Amino acid sequence: MYNMMKAVVAATALCMLTGAAWGAELKIGAGGAPTENILKPIKDAFEKSSGIKLSILSNGPKNALLDLDKGVVEAAAAGLSFNDWLALMKKEGVEVKDPAAYGQVVIGKDLVKVIVNKENKVAKLTAEQLQGIFSGEIASWKEVGGDDQPILVVMGKLTPGTNSMFAKKFLGTKAFAKDVLDATTAEDVRQNVVSNPSAIGFGPLALVDNTVNVPETPELSRDITLLTKGSPSASVQKLLDFIKGEGQKYIRK
Repeated sequence: MYNMMKAVVAATALCMLTGAAWGAELKIGAGGAPTENILKPIKDAFEKSSGIKLSILSNGPKNALLDLDKGVVEAAAAGLSFNDWLALMKKEGVEVKDPAAYGQVVIGKDLVKVIVNKENKVAKLTAEQLQGIFSGEIASWKEVGGDDQPILVVMGKLTPGTNSMFAKKFLGTKAFAKDVLDATTAEDVRQNVVSNPSAIGFGPLALVDNTVNVPETPELSRDITLLTKGSPSASVQKLLDFIKGEGQKYIRK
């Protein structure tokens, strides 16, 4: 009887310790680049190493920063420099009253890649051709060396950081075409390109796999920045340390 009680007490203590180890949760709001290139790839290894559950809210840079201000998340991450992030918020009609209140850390770099369907054999697109395609002025793949079929532009609604960087690089004073296929996240952009033979989209490097083709285009790179309100919490600091250390083995580069 005594031995049985000891066993029960030991099992209970073990459960309590395990619960404590895994009880912590770190919520991060993020855009497509940090989600696909950094946070998803390191998630399992970070959780195993730290005992902290990493919850990724892939809600785009605008919502991520708003959630950070509300205390919904402990950190926000986006494929933008801090100044470009502030410019995006202003464009979206959100006033950032005290930029100095945020701690900012560059946690990686990202290449923005143009992706097309596997059936598309167009091997190269110039900056001028990209401008024409994504502004809607070029409507057929035949105009850029492809088959005689209409071009379907796929745009992510929750990737405004990626979209603004792409527009700044390639569109100049022109606007994105109005007649597009709306997607949500960067991963949703990829899935829509995979399922539509005439589709084209763009997104973080992590979208590139054997399900899509990637035509040669002028390079577009950007910082991936993580923000906190004030200094990072202990959990966020553990994440930052992991990203700089062991996490480098998993991050898409």
